[in-house]
Amino acid sequence: MNGPGQSLRVVSVLGAFLCGLAVVLAAILFLAGRSSSVGPAIAAVGGPFQLVDQDGKTVSDADMKGRPFLVYFGYTHCPDVCPTTLFEMSQMLHALGPDAGRIGALFITVDPERDTPAVLKDYLASFDPHLRGLTGGPAAVDAALKAYRVYAKKVPLKDGDYTMDHTAVVYLMDKNGRFVAPFNMKRTAEAEAADVRGYL
Repeated sequence: MNGPGQSLRVVSVLGAFLCGLAVVLAAILFLAGRSSSVGPAIAAVGGPFQLVDQDGKTVSDADMKGRPFLVYFGYTHCPDVCPTTLFEMSQMLHALGPDAGRIGALFITVDPERDTPAVLKDYLASFDPHLRGLTGGPAAVDAALKAYRVYAKKVPLKDGDYTMDHTAVVYLMDKNGRFVAPFNMKRTAEAEAADVRGYL
């Protein structure tokens, strides 16, 4: 025969269970809301572009489909960050060995005024040959900057010259041209190569 004490215990256990269930459901709804708000932002990175490489060949986003690729925005007059990043990318491409030809590696200028195909060709001679430098008219470069949400601004210098302030991120894109994540270039070249191989 059940007494009042046992009934009270049953009610307490049931109440605790329902409270726990409510907390779990609230957490699920919260995470679902966060993932839906983050998803479109990630999908919005990357998109159509049509530029010219260091050999004068037209290159578009459609040419990159079917293989993962890395994208870095910079300029040839950059004093430190750009050459350092391209050197790190070159080391990673070297570590990939034969697989280096199965991925894309793009260096898109934020300074089309100075970075002509000939200037890019001369500049990239110091780095891995798999790197492709892209430039174009101001409108074409601006379209690529907007597609990748890249900030770039000309900063005048006292001598009449200028430098460029810009976003310094290496973008990892998958075989379908979709943004995966910022690519961490501060690891060993072997670790970076193993990461990229996972998207082949």
